[in-house]
Amino acid sequence: MNRLADSQSPYLLQHADNPVDWWPWGEEAMAEARRRDVPVLLSVGYSACHWCHVMAHESFEDEATATYLNSHFVSVKVDREERPDVDAVYMEAVQAATGQGGWPMTVFLTPDAEPFYFGTYFPPEPRHGMPSFRQVLQGVQQAWAERRDEVTEVAGKIVRDLAGRDISYGDAQAPGEEQLGQALLGLTREYDEQRGGFGGAPKFPPSMAVEFLLRHHARTGAEGALQMARDTCERMARGGIYDQLGGGFARYSVDREWVVPHFEKMLYDNALLCRVYAHLWRATGSDLARRVALETADFMVRELRTAEGGFASALDADSDDGTGRHVEGAYYVWTPAQLTEVLGAEDAGLAAQYFGVTDEGTFEHGASVLQLPQQEGVFDAARVASVRERLLAARDGRSAPGRDDKVVAAWNGLAIAALAETGAYFERPDLVEAAVAAADLLVRLHLDEQVRLTRTSKDGRAGANAGVLEDYADVAEGFLALASVTGEGVWLDFAGFLLDHVLTRFTDASGSLYDTASDAEHLIRRPQDPTDNATPSGWSAAANALLSYAAHTGSEPHRTAAEHALGVVKALGPRVPRFIGWGLAAAEALLDGPREVAVVGPDAADAAARGLHRTALLGTAPGAVVAFGTEGSDEFPLLAGRPLVGGAAAAYVCRNFTCDAPTTDPERLRAALNG
Repeated sequence: MNRLADSQSPYLLQHADNPVDWWPWGEEAMAEARRRDVPVLLSVGYSACHWCHVMAHESFEDEATATYLNSHFVSVKVDREERPDVDAVYMEAVQAATGQGGWPMTVFLTPDAEPFYFGTYFPPEPRHGMPSFRQVLQGVQQAWAERRDEVTEVAGKIVRDLAGRDISYGDAQAPGEEQLGQALLGLTREYDEQRGGFGGAPKFPPSMAVEFLLRHHARTGAEGALQMARDTCERMARGGIYDQLGGGFARYSVDREWVVPHFEKMLYDNALLCRVYAHLWRATGSDLARRVALETADFMVRELRTAEGGFASALDADSDDGTGRHVEGAYYVWTPAQLTEVLGAEDAGLAAQYFGVTDEGTFEHGASVLQLPQQEGVFDAARVASVRERLLAARDGRSAPGRDDKVVAAWNGLAIAALAETGAYFERPDLVEAAVAAADLLVRLHLDEQVRLTRTSKDGRAGANAGVLEDYADVAEGFLALASVTGEGVWLDFAGFLLDHVLTRFTDASGSLYDTASDAEHLIRRPQDPTDNATPSGWSAAANALLSYAAHTGSEPHRTAAEHALGVVKALGPRVPRFIGWGLAAAEALLDGPREVAVVGPDAADAAARGLHRTALLGTAPGAVVAFGTEGSDEFPLLAGRPLVGGAAAAYVCRNFTCDAPTTDPERLRAALNG
């Protein structure tokens, strides 16, 4: 009996009709394995994962394979986005054993949940030196039946090795100028000067490293840092990784040139990149950065917003190509013939040149991913806009990729921060309203009476899984950004409640952080990873949010916790800066203060006060926090004792326990926050 039909996870529901007798993760599955004296197959993936779909079709939908699995294993299916703790623990084991990881993740466990054999995707037939999935199953079953002592010994050793990997950097000092300079040098060495970004293929959007570069430039004036950030953002925006018709970014590029993406679109990538491009515009005034920030924000609201006001997790990479087959990228790519069909011959020629569509194609089967290649000549803007509008309308008639509708707390926190700031910068109140609606949903649905977070919800119903550190930290980050933008102190209060949980339930006596709470489900190890990957690690995100909250409130425990947490950045920043970008960005804010800005006005509608507020938000000082309200307001601690100046709106800037004289002049405020 397949037990996934009642799940909230779109990924698990994709497997609800498999002939495999799937169990969700939990003690019941392990108890069944003990009762039957069989090993556990743990299969971990997510709904937008292309190779997860491939393996499902090849193996989990195959009756013969399912029959073998059902006879010899208890099969457990996990959505990594619902249970990042389970994913992290076993992915660490996979990477330690094989030197690599990825999804689908395939792990074989004892009934005590101890891993003993690992892999990722296995094909239905032997291929490229890989055994078939059936061969793997047969080998594991035989080892379980005939060499049980050896299997349990291996499993025990793996668990002992994992248990010895606890990180204890919490008592180290936060990084200083030297370590941040070394991190910048490390990024420079790995920088791809021709194509932007870092490293080779596949190439991922380095949003957190770019945030560090922007903050480093703002604090030090280092032009090289700004140049790497600017060029990387331009190359990505011109590449196929960016949707040139509908806005928004794909997960990564399979090549070094940003041409061919892996077409899934994730909420977290787009939230992080929307914010980065908005910050790039703030630093440089770049028209391209403004366009991409707004288009990405509009993409999130248009295509990922749920009926309840939150934001869905992802759009799939695959869609129907018009023949009934689900094909990667089918929704996004174009042939010259398709351009002609939609636009006519003359405009099709223009579109092919403008978007880099060739007869040979840049993708598969003669199709091209739309780009904006650098080229000579000037294009008629109105004509290009007409072409883009008609192509987008035609694309809307194609079979759209599937959407994973679950709302993940952490990723919605990132989206709230991005939409709030982008809306404020570009005077788009609708984007700020979308951020507020998502925040309201998290408060109503994801927070209980003790202000404990639930990780996910779907269709207005909260899920069963507890929030992890990244949920608390990223939601706090979103609420803090919303507080600065809206001038509503309630969001600062909610951020404080969440960060109190970080201090009491996710931090040990040394100041080290864990990905799960002290009272969370006990796994074979308590996961703990400070490195930033596709999203800021919970550790880095917590450090940044704790620091911002301390700047708002003057709370010494929160600032001390942030400083202790940043000790890991001192250790890792000079060695692996690409994988600790958000931690480096937080360290930049710490070195800069961060600056505390209070803007007071006679009333909330006062034009001068609103002008000062906007100037404060547009300041580039790393991690600066902004409080906005009326004289005498108790909405924010920073507003206390801040009177008007001569009856007029005024701004107060403080840093490291020292305050500038208040100013009523936006230009003076701008100068105080930009360098």
